[in-house]
Amino acid sequence: MKTICVMGLGYIGLPTASVFASNGFQVLGVDVDRQVVDAVNAGHVHIEEPGLKTLVSAAVGSGNLRAATAPDKADVFIVAVPTPLNDDDKTADMRFVREATEAIVPLLEPGGLVILESTSPPGTCRNLVAPILETSGLELGRDLYLAHCPERVLPGRILSELIGNDRIVGGYNDTSAQLAKELYAAFVEGEILLTEITTAEMVKIVENTFRDVNIAFANETALLCESLGIDFWQVAELASRHPRVNVHRAGPGVGGHCISVDPWFLVEQFPQDAALIHAARLRNDAMPAHVVRRTLEILGGADHPKVAALGLAFKGNVDDLRGSPALAVVESLRAEGVNVAVHDYFVRQAPFELAGLDACFENADCVLLLTDHADYKYVDPRQVAELVRTRALFDTRHLLDHDDWRAAGFAVMLLGSGRA
Repeated sequence: MKTICVMGLGYIGLPTASVFASNGFQVLGVDVDRQVVDAVNAGHVHIEEPGLKTLVSAAVGSGNLRAATAPDKADVFIVAVPTPLNDDDKTADMRFVREATEAIVPLLEPGGLVILESTSPPGTCRNLVAPILETSGLELGRDLYLAHCPERVLPGRILSELIGNDRIVGGYNDTSAQLAKELYAAFVEGEILLTEITTAEMVKIVENTFRDVNIAFANETALLCESLGIDFWQVAELASRHPRVNVHRAGPGVGGHCISVDPWFLVEQFPQDAALIHAARLRNDAMPAHVVRRTLEILGGADHPKVAALGLAFKGNVDDLRGSPALAVVESLRAEGVNVAVHDYFVRQAPFELAGLDACFENADCVLLLTDHADYKYVDPRQVAELVRTRALFDTRHLLDHDDWRAAGFAVMLLGSGRA
């Protein structure tokens, strides 16, 4: 298997295509966005990810990677398209997986391998993908092989984790799993673990749901600590000294394309039995509204209030806006009539205009830290004090040195702390 067609050149598809190309495979990356295709063919990237531009440029320059808006014949087809939620009812929108699978059917040949990398509800491969592939006239498990190999990477460390992390490979049958394992062994240095295809789908969902539920516990505990007038961060630190306890970090909500989305797949399939998972999702989805309420309290009815919002990405040191709680906070504050200036070190394309750092702080009544970009730790609060109208800081990530901000004359509020 020397030729690979990767359907989707997003946060997973482009790095995956580039890594395969750098390991000697002939790779065609497919995306419906002509701008993405043109950028990749020019050796550029549309994603901020450490090392990715260098890798893409080298892969394109070697002739092993090219991009197009339509697929072509290949030995292996990897589907790495989005699996978002329908906004109205939080159900899985599988149209991109369906469309990508349908697009490759006319190109399938005996002995080919199809891999779904997109995180999907358990049962997707057998109930959605397999029936579409069988319209080719090829028999799955004998003439054509199918596997689910979910990504397990973190934005900001995608390339290193693609290579170094263990990989789960779920096969439609044993031969499918073995063929997929042999393919990924070309670059995966971690252990490649084989299982059945629906089990692999469930493993990925469980990984993200585990994190979501534990973050929800942290967020709920933080709200309780605020009501008690005590500090969640001290509670979490001391509780985590227990050898079997590791309390997660609280924050303004949960974003990204995985943790804030995947648990809903289980709620959709098992509405009665996934009650704990559902409750966790509701708790985390409610955190932006809590941040808005506290911010409005801090503003205290100021005339023409302005907030300097620091960070828009869903997590620190990336440009990814997918599901970002910061977006929800900014939009809600603006709906309340608050002038919100937004700065972000990494985000280049946003739904609204971003401000420079000084312009963001100028005449602000509250500095609101929403994303834990490391560079915000080096902002000098003494300089900020000269720009703002009211010296108030609300840190929703517990990132900043609060003693320094207090020394500069700021009243400091912290998410999860009932202490001023």
